[in-house]
Amino acid sequence: MAEKILIIDDEKNMRHMLMTLLEKEGYTAETAATGSTGVKMAERAATQKAPYDFILLDVKMPGVDGISLLKENKGLFSRSMVIMMSAYGTIDTAVSAMRHGAFDFISKPFKPDEVTLLLSRAAEHRALKNENLFLKNQLGRIEDQFRFSSMVAKSDAMKEVFLLARKAARYATTVLIIGGSGTGKELIARGIHKESDRAQMPLVPVNCGGIPETLMESEFFGHKKGAFTGATYDKKGLFEEASGGTLFLDEIGELPIAMQVKLLRVLQESEVRPVGDVRTRKIDVRIIAATSRNLQEEVAKGTFREDLYFRLNVLMVALPPLSGRQEDIPLLCDHFLKKFNRKLGSQVTGIAPGAMKLLLGYHWPGNVRELENAIERAVVLSDGNRIEPDSLPPSITGKSLEKSDGEGLLTPEGFSLKVAVRQLERVMIRRALKETGGNRTQASKILEISHPSLLSKMKLHNLR
Repeated sequence: MAEKILIIDDEKNMRHMLMTLLEKEGYTAETAATGSTGVKMAERAATQKAPYDFILLDVKMPGVDGISLLKENKGLFSRSMVIMMSAYGTIDTAVSAMRHGAFDFISKPFKPDEVTLLLSRAAEHRALKNENLFLKNQLGRIEDQFRFSSMVAKSDAMKEVFLLARKAARYATTVLIIGGSGTGKELIARGIHKESDRAQMPLVPVNCGGIPETLMESEFFGHKKGAFTGATYDKKGLFEEASGGTLFLDEIGELPIAMQVKLLRVLQESEVRPVGDVRTRKIDVRIIAATSRNLQEEVAKGTFREDLYFRLNVLMVALPPLSGRQEDIPLLCDHFLKKFNRKLGSQVTGIAPGAMKLLLGYHWPGNVRELENAIERAVVLSDGNRIEPDSLPPSITGKSLEKSDGEGLLTPEGFSLKVAVRQLERVMIRRALKETGGNRTQASKILEISHPSLLSKMKLHNLR
């Protein structure tokens, strides 16, 4: 198909000469004697989804000059390669024309081959621009396969997770996300919400294990003023706060049985009753739940209701541990390096082969969160522009900071009491978690600290 050219010039002889020349060269040429006529012709062509490939635009015309016309119709003319023409050309005029979107500038009078050569250059430029745009789109589609919301991965297991999460985002169905601590359950939940039609409404996350049992009903469903001692005002519950959006119930396996019964009713009836109120309130909330526990085992043990499990498990997204997808580690490391360079203002751009070997050989009990913490620590400790093995945590390098004192106790090197307290705290928390089978609520009780305090200390000591 012949390329289309629009010639906008007030000189009849110039229009005729250019039209004859260009049609001889195989172009389809149309002319306009005024700027306003040229704009209407360009608008009509754009409406028909057949914009002009090139526009030859005269600078000096009655009424609006070519530069002003180009400036005022930048969006319309940007669909074509615009070449400005003038018998009064100056460097300033040429610069102004190209600043406002023209491809090039040609001074009158010009030879026929000057015009055809300029059009050939414009065509090459447009082809290169289109090719770059095509490659950018292709690259974007390839990157989409490795990315979901703020998560990156290239393993087959995670590609399946991303595909399932994108499908889940299209519907308001309940989703149950399972996976070990640190695998990214909340990130998947946020991604599902972000890509859903509820994205403009709130996402309200809540850690079910972080709310005292006596306050759970009030926190979830709200309360009326005077409903109990300390209820000095009406309070909306988490379900109402998430109205129209998504409520993310993290660590759903930590809910006590009594609360499970009430939650099941809310999911079935889509209504809540605040504590102390006699009326129920309709809610429109999408539920995404997550757990690091095996809920089927909890059901068998009688600690989790079977009917609630089936109500939550409409669509399950299972996150694999990082230890089973080594191919994702380099990609995640690069992602975290960029993140912490922006956050910390650092210039750590790579990871030494020795350090990467250690990262690939580690078993990652804390999964992606542990890797993220390790990279942040390494960025802070690195002296050069890449991470070396000695910047990685001792748990990864295999170097212990502790030694036996001969009496069966582990004591730190040196004489710092603060360091000793921190290390003893870490040992005791690990022992409590092992004793309770990872139940953080029970672990906080035997450690005689609050549940939020335990979560904070676990984060401090990189325990997941």
